[in-house]
Amino acid sequence: PGIAENKLTEEKRESIVGALKEHDCIPVFIQEKEFVKYYDGFSNKTIWPLFHYFSQYTSYERTYFDAYTRVNKMFADVVMENLEGVDRIWIHDYHLLLLPEMIKKERPDIAIGFFLHIPFPSYELFRTMPWRIELLEGLLGADLLGFHTYDYERHFLSCIRRLLGYDIKINQITLSDRIVKADVFPMGIDYQKFHKAALSVSNKSLEEKTKTGQAIIQHKKSAPDRKLILCIDRLDYSKGISNRLEAFEYFLEIFPEYRDKVTLVLLVVPSRINVDQYQQLKSEIDELVGRINGKYSRINWTPVWYFYRSLPFENLIELYTNCEVALLTPLRDGMNLVAKEFIASRIDKTGVLILSEMAGAAKELGEAVLINPNNMVEITAGIKTALDMPVELQIAANDLMQERLKSYTVEKWASEFIQALVHTQEIKNQFMGKIMNQDIKLKILDQYGNSRNSILFLDYDGTLVDFNPDPKKAFPDNELYDILDKLAERKNTEVVLISGRDKDTFTTWFGCKNYSLIAEHGVWINRANEEWELAEQLNADWKEAVRPSINFYVDRTPGSFLEEKNYSLVWHYRKADPELGPIRAMELKDDLTSLIGNLNLEILEGNKVIEIKSSGINKGRAAMHLLEKNKHDFILCIGDDWTDEYLFEEVPDKAITIKVGLTNTAARYALGNFSEVRLLLSVFPGFLLSYLSGSADRKFLLYELFPFY
Repeated sequence: PGIAENKLTEEKRESIVGALKEHDCIPVFIQEKEFVKYYDGFSNKTIWPLFHYFSQYTSYERTYFDAYTRVNKMFADVVMENLEGVDRIWIHDYHLLLLPEMIKKERPDIAIGFFLHIPFPSYELFRTMPWRIELLEGLLGADLLGFHTYDYERHFLSCIRRLLGYDIKINQITLSDRIVKADVFPMGIDYQKFHKAALSVSNKSLEEKTKTGQAIIQHKKSAPDRKLILCIDRLDYSKGISNRLEAFEYFLEIFPEYRDKVTLVLLVVPSRINVDQYQQLKSEIDELVGRINGKYSRINWTPVWYFYRSLPFENLIELYTNCEVALLTPLRDGMNLVAKEFIASRIDKTGVLILSEMAGAAKELGEAVLINPNNMVEITAGIKTALDMPVELQIAANDLMQERLKSYTVEKWASEFIQALVHTQEIKNQFMGKIMNQDIKLKILDQYGNSRNSILFLDYDGTLVDFNPDPKKAFPDNELYDILDKLAERKNTEVVLISGRDKDTFTTWFGCKNYSLIAEHGVWINRANEEWELAEQLNADWKEAVRPSINFYVDRTPGSFLEEKNYSLVWHYRKADPELGPIRAMELKDDLTSLIGNLNLEILEGNKVIEIKSSGINKGRAAMHLLEKNKHDFILCIGDDWTDEYLFEEVPDKAITIKVGLTNTAARYALGNFSEVRLLLSVFPGFLLSYLSGSADRKFLLYELFPFY
């Protein structure tokens, strides 16, 4: 609430609680020392400079981060105490990056949205943060993450992919148990509030205006040819105030004809006065203003009007409506609503906005005079362009920008975010409907226990073992052998490992086992204790034509490699750069599509692999080859890859199909990862024993033996 807890009497504390309650607000009381480390420290000496690309000002103090974590936990505790009747939570800005995960851990059923009001930095910058993983995991507690611009969203997703390794499809991040979505919501303003206020101010007589308004009007009457350039900013190094003043000084130097014809109105709102860099910036601005005014001032003209304070709303409107140009040059800015407020206040549609291309608002206000805030010459040219712009061009540009701002207001911004959060929950619920709960698992185990002839089709990589950057090292461990052996021991149960792996590798790993094997996505079939046989007659003459194209991409993509199977070629890029790999995969897929023509080949896009093989051979057809030979009353299919969709689609409707991972699938159910698959399969033999023992309460026994269910 703005007052440290240690400075409050009980009476004052109750007074604050009561006052906030009138506005449906609940305070989080923080001790002064804790708050200084949390707010002045980690929030504004670590996150703020780093996210605004001022790494030279960034301080990495462990005590700051610890305080930041504790304060986020304090917010989480207060939230948890007030969740009755709540089904959605919207968390805002960089002060609470850890809060989403803290709440999600306690209440996974509640939809959480998070909006970041500042830029999100590029991967190369963000990776320097010592607590980068903690911050990303904190944010991933949200179901929907909002950013002002696509650039910020792209940087965030890049960090997620590179630092945490999660799969991302377009803007959806797939976690083990849910989907997190990132999207762009450029924040608007209350357009009508500013436009109507500008109309009201313009209709007032001179006597009705404020002292500020009267002073501006009288000044313009005394110097009708003089134009005012407005600059409004908080005191912050990210706003580019010093650059702006130096550019204005340069403008007066090279265009002396504008001296006495233009005045820069500089309004700087005090901010974070306890932070060293802000104190230094204030001194620098004071010196620059003094130098410019000392150098160019005349008896009846001061080049820079400098105000170091905040102004009431009506005074702001008077400045917006009476200044011919707005000059906003942030070096980095999440949005910059001042630019939008200036345009909304131009009731006669005149006026020119000069705006830094580094501000988020530049994405929407493309008709403004856009400049690079680090280029003094460009700022200077922008000032001259604005001062010389014909009125008809001003009106044409402002008309377009006003219509855009009028359409996408702050109300629409909030409404669209909440609608997107609801939609994200709907997507989540679709997947949650597929996720196997305890009742579904018990039902499947019951069917298995009562079956007389069972067959289990199990994919290997990503289903029975975790993915390994080097496929040759993803060999089976003793736990997996034990699970599969126990399944295969059951009378009238056939265990089938069905994979894209080559038959030689499968022979090495499982040749001595009592399992059936299907290799290379259905090219080779090996019934338990029998010889390998081709599912269909194939040839591999096409390899010579295709191999050079794949090798070309191996050379261009460090970390990728070519795997050659009997009747297919596979390009692996799991070890490649997580952003370069998918780009090269799309390029390779396009090249192969045009290359193979009428060769009767098809391209399979798996998990970090591109495989090309003879058309018509897939896991589904291979599985049906086995199913046709016997009648089975229990069919189980588990897989994680795109190639497993053929299996799910081909098997009979009565089959139990399970997808590993959350994604769109033809499977009936879903499990989170390979560990959950192993847990399920390990219960099959144990459940059967309890079933045959005649236990009166199998469900209770199952919970006792396997508490993870």
